[in-house]
Amino acid sequence: QVQLVESGGGSVQAGGSLRLACAASGITYSRYCMAWFRQAPGKEREVVATRNTGTATTYYADSVKGRFTISHDNAKNTLYLQMSSLKPEDTATYYCAADTRSWYCSTLQSRFNYWGQGTQVTVSS
Repeated sequence: QVQLVESGGGSVQAGGSLRLACAASGITYSRYCMAWFRQAPGKEREVVATRNTGTATTYYADSVKGRFTISHDNAKNTLYLQMSSLKPEDTATYYCAADTRSWYCSTLQSRFNYWGQGTQVTVSS
């Protein structure tokens, strides 16, 4: 049984940093896609970043390029999102997701077959 458990959310002032972690268990594939999505109140869930665990290919939404870094520790099977220079508009619930059915990453939510429970990030001005 696949489980994704996020941690690391919290409250921070604008300009600060946070690191999110997503511990994955039960995934037996060596190459699959993992991603971070976020959903702000009253808005649709959107992709933040993706990473192919086999090729290390990454994708970032324009809104976070240069500020966020997605990484994956294969030994720990843990996905990270290092967030720097945080802005109030980054406030959202952040979700970890995995697509174990493809060898390449997509930004479409429908492609991801496993989701974490979400962790709240609040950035104050």
